[in-house]
Amino acid sequence: MPSAEAYAFRPVTEADLPMLERWLNAPHVRRWWGEPATEVAGIREDFDDPRMEAFVVLHAGTPFAYLQSYRIDADDLSFGDRPDRTIGIDQFIGPSDMVGIGHGPAMIDAFADKVFADGMERIVLDPHPDNAHAIRAYEKAGFHAFDQCMTKDGPALMMARDRC
Repeated sequence: MPSAEAYAFRPVTEADLPMLERWLNAPHVRRWWGEPATEVAGIREDFDDPRMEAFVVLHAGTPFAYLQSYRIDADDLSFGDRPDRTIGIDQFIGPSDMVGIGHGPAMIDAFADKVFADGMERIVLDPHPDNAHAIRAYEKAGFHAFDQCMTKDGPALMMARDRC
């Protein structure tokens, strides 16, 4: 697995949106994410939402992935009983030649190190139960499944990683 130090997270800007839309159109991303134009519009809307943070992930200085983190609302019970300092994350790797070589677990691990150092207690995510590739990457990054449920986006395997 690549070293966590090789990754950087910079906030998404308006200038990044065309690149994100190209990535969202890639077959390996589009299978699990929504309509690319709609997803980009949602990312743009989230610029003004203080609960959301969106990042372009860089490896060795080159953009290759998207990661968003969000505060879990207190009334959102889909992530179960959890500490107050819990965030959810969603992410994808854009270029297909960067998939399947260890970048997913490594970048998620690097992000976890960052947010745990900032005081977060838990990170949760909710991949589709059929997305075996993502689930394996999350397990490699230290996440464990704790539930399966139906969300507004469809079936989800609920996974979490706690700060050590």
